Amino acid sequence: QVQLVESGGGLVQAGGSLRLSCAASGRTFRTYNMGWFRQAPGKEREFVGAIDWSGSVANYADSVKGRFTISRENAKNTVYLQMTSLKPEDTAVYYCAADPSIRTILGRYEYDYWGQGTQVTVSS
Repeated sequence: QVQLVESGGGLVQAGGSLRLSCAASGRTFRTYNMGWFRQAPGKEREFVGAIDWSGSVANYADSVKGRFTISRENAKNTVYLQMTSLKPEDTAVYYCAADPSIRTILGRYEYDYWGQGTQVTVSS
């Protein structure tokens, strides 16, 4: 089992940057593929991006491609979401998720483990 804790959210002006972190428990973190999702008020949860267990393959939603970058440090059991050129429409609660199946990095499949989320608010 994996427990996930997100941090790094906050209030930022449009055009600014934030880096979210997701710390995982357990010694098997390096075997999990990690995803980031977000959910804005009144909207469905949306896939943001994902990275495979090795950190060598990443996939992003078109809405964030070129602005967001996912990376991971397996030695620290942590995955990151670097967000730049933030827009008001990026405002949401951001969640990280973990799953052993590589297909989850496509964003269309359910993840087994989820964090509690961290709020990101982008002001105009």
